[in-house]
Amino acid sequence: MYLRGDFENDHSAAHALRQLRAVGFTPADIDVFSDEPIEFPKGVLPRPSRMSLTVVTGAVSFMLLAVGFVYYTQHNYPLVTGGMPLFSFWATGVIFYELTMLGAILTTLVCFLWESGLLRRSRRPVPIIEPGIICIRIGCLPDQADEARRALERAGARNIARMEVAE
Repeated sequence: MYLRGDFENDHSAAHALRQLRAVGFTPADIDVFSDEPIEFPKGVLPRPSRMSLTVVTGAVSFMLLAVGFVYYTQHNYPLVTGGMPLFSFWATGVIFYELTMLGAILTTLVCFLWESGLLRRSRRPVPIIEPGIICIRIGCLPDQADEARRALERAGARNIARMEVAE
């Protein structure tokens, strides 16, 4: 079951988030929707992002794949070089750099899509947002609904409604 509370400003929405956290809801139970980006004070809805670590790992992985690809290509192809070195860093540095950046870009894209929820096939209902309204959606059990409703009312919700899961 999902409850939805509509707020007119970010201060009352932040107060509602604090109230819900105090009642016992986790950040995974709470979603915030708005027609424009909202920056809450630090600690209101903490959701740690692992995007920076993931992007660096993706970039290093692609760089190592590029080094392996270049090494394999240059050493597995019978080429007469006339005594010149077979592997030249200056000639392959561009390939290393470009594939490293490709890895960082692709990893950033996938991580962004995952963390934003666009890759997940969720059945959670998405509310229709009016301009200037901040909507807080809470996933709760039926016995927690009254507690969540009271927390939203204390924070000054303009409208509180129950949302059904689409089948």
